[in-house]
Amino acid sequence: MVDAAFGHPRLAALYDLFNPDRGDLDAYLAIARECGARSVLDIGCGTGVFALLLAERGIEVTGIDPARASVDVARSKPGAERVRWIDADAGDLPPLRTDLVTMTANVAQAITDPHMWRTTLRGAYRALRPGGLLVFETRDPAQRVWEEWAEWSRETTYRAMDIPGVGHVETWGELTDVSLPLVTFRGTHVFAADGHVLTSESVLRFRERTEIEQDLQQHGFAVEDVRDAPDRPGRELVFVARRGTTEFPPLQAGL
Repeated sequence: MVDAAFGHPRLAALYDLFNPDRGDLDAYLAIARECGARSVLDIGCGTGVFALLLAERGIEVTGIDPARASVDVARSKPGAERVRWIDADAGDLPPLRTDLVTMTANVAQAITDPHMWRTTLRGAYRALRPGGLLVFETRDPAQRVWEEWAEWSRETTYRAMDIPGVGHVETWGELTDVSLPLVTFRGTHVFAADGHVLTSESVLRFRERTEIEQDLQQHGFAVEDVRDAPDRPGRELVFVARRGTTEFPPLQAGL
């Protein structure tokens, strides 16, 4: 299921406004330069911030996300015509041959269903040219960040903004459940103009490094590097994996 924070039109339209700092994308831009990527598939493209940054640099970009409302926001932005937008899951990709596949921010952890995770890895493999790179990040479970999130409440996370054409909007978040490897939190948005209250339930899956490495290897990837995330040093793992040369990812028993 698509998180309402990205799938509801009213909330998708607010996402960039309440999340303006995307310095976390600098590391992905650096990797694209590092590997000389001329074509990129951005899985979980959301409102298209990263895809458009790539397109501005002359890179051929495909952005895919199951949250149609977020993709609609992306399609409405200046320069959006330079990106191929798809509102679907990674298992529904058309034939591609890209140099780089990315899953930025929380995308990899937001794929909580094991079957969908395997489908995403297979989709990434098929979309890459032989030798292409898959890059994504995930929070290191050893850091137990959910213990910090336990302090989340209306008082500690409250934000408000006056938005032209929308009016006054208040928002806050709170942790609601820790049933490892899943961690759940709720976001609340209050629209003063009409009194409408919208909530979104977000779930993240905390996978161990060894689990991810095994998943990648089972799907035909060779893990080349596991890096630190510059924006969250010591707290996240950035996986850099290279696609194998066989035409389709190997299907292991039970996958």
